[in-house]
Amino acid sequence: MFKKCIFAFFAVFVLVGAAAEAPLGDGEVWNEGVEAYRRGDVTNALAKLRPLMLSRTHGARAAEVVAKLEYDRGNLDEAAFAAQIALRANPKDERVNRNFTRAVSGIPAKRAVEKLEDIRRRYQGRDPGELLYATTKEAREIMSEAEHYRTNSAETVVMTAEELSRRAVKLAECWVPLQDFVTESVTNQDHAADVAIQIEDAKAKSEKAVKLLSDVDGGAYAVLSDVEDHLTRMLKTVIPPPSAMREDLVAQSNAWNDVEAFNGRPWQQEALDYTRAFRAGFPAWAREYEARAQSDTNLPPFTAEAQAKVSALATELEKLQMECVEKELPPQQEKAIGCIRQILDLLPKENNGGGGGQQQNNPQNKDDKDNKNDGKSGQPPPSDENQKKDGQKEDDKPKEPQEREEKPEDGQGDDEKKEDSEIESVLRKAQERSDEHEADKKERKRRALQRRNRNIGRDW
Repeated sequence: MFKKCIFAFFAVFVLVGAAAEAPLGDGEVWNEGVEAYRRGDVTNALAKLRPLMLSRTHGARAAEVVAKLEYDRGNLDEAAFAAQIALRANPKDERVNRNFTRAVSGIPAKRAVEKLEDIRRRYQGRDPGELLYATTKEAREIMSEAEHYRTNSAETVVMTAEELSRRAVKLAECWVPLQDFVTESVTNQDHAADVAIQIEDAKAKSEKAVKLLSDVDGGAYAVLSDVEDHLTRMLKTVIPPPSAMREDLVAQSNAWNDVEAFNGRPWQQEALDYTRAFRAGFPAWAREYEARAQSDTNLPPFTAEAQAKVSALATELEKLQMECVEKELPPQQEKAIGCIRQILDLLPKENNGGGGGQQQNNPQNKDDKDNKNDGKSGQPPPSDENQKKDGQKEDDKPKEPQEREEKPEDGQGDDEKKEDSEIESVLRKAQERSDEHEADKKERKRRALQRRNRNIGRDW
């Protein structure tokens, strides 16, 4: 009898424990979730109701509540997912349709904000001037490649278009940190508003270029042309003086050799713009350099006498270039190049080139094809046509700079050699282009003479 009682008690205990561990029904889970929701316990409410969204009996109602809670928390993706489940169960319910539309409509704006934040994180700490300079060069290179890539074979065209499209994506992204930089640096509100509109326009065109390139659309070149023009105009407002003078040398050399204008901007006007950019930024740059030189003894000195001479040369340079803009004057153009070279010699030679500066080429072999101007020196490659005025004398050609025989001061030799090499490279490239154009011009004249001789005696 005692054993039967023990057995019965044990059986009852097992049944009670099993009942306690049995999973709750959907209705009970729903009640607990709703109760947590009414208490304002969002975490527990979601923990209860989110798994219930797939329930046949309570799934639609649970999905509606989850969508509401996630929407209030700003989790629009989760809210849209839950609202979609509710909508599938009640596709004709207007209220459910409105909730789904409300959840989905905010997703594009949220993703756009997240994308901007991601771009800013990736470019955080990048020098804006350097970024702008690099972006401008990249736009010029993409633009130059986009002009001719469609003449290749179909397979090459598709591969090139995909590569250019990927590069254009980064080009479009760069407008985000550049917009932040320009907006912060402009103090005039009206001017800031105009700049903001221009940047938004350039950003939209950059994104349009991405799509056109991916579609192998020939209209990408014109759009990239506008983007490059936006970048160049912005670059001229923030370019560091040393970099401005290097760009000045390239533009003035191309103007002297009568190189065809790039993207509708005459080289002589380009040279004048960079001179004005140099003069506008030089005083503040010189003061900042002096302050750095006092704390960093490795920096070469930049005396007040040298600064005054640079200012005087820059003033003279602007006058010469203004005369050349109004009327082509080769002697003044030659003098302008001389002024630029003197300024570059007087500027202190820093290893970093002053930030965002022109890339230096290593002219070890004058016949090396890699040393030709390919647009990587801060300006686009000169055209093969119209590079030199007809009748220009051999004596008017740029003269090769003489090698320095005297030993430079300690700590400055390498920097000065780099600077001299850069100047030599720019002038030599201009000379090579001039020589090529002269040979091409003579060949065209020879062919024209042959055609004229063949036509002699023919009937009209």
